[in-house]
Amino acid sequence: MAKKRYSCPTCSEEFQKETSSNFPFCSKRCQLIDLGEWASEKYSVPSLETPESDFELEELKGSTAQDKLVH
Repeated sequence: MAKKRYSCPTCSEEFQKETSSNFPFCSKRCQLIDLGEWASEKYSVPSLETPESDFELEELKGSTAQDKLVH
């Protein structure tokens, strides 16, 4: 039976899982490239909340940024 081949999400190179200690990447280089993309915020996880919705929530509570200032 032929071993399953995977495609690296960074460079699209095909490889076998057993030959890569950096799975799901084909190499340490591709793993670090991916990490760099996350660190530079090129990738992000979608969120249901937006900064605007946080502001609207504060307005609904009757609180404003001005109310929070210490005089």
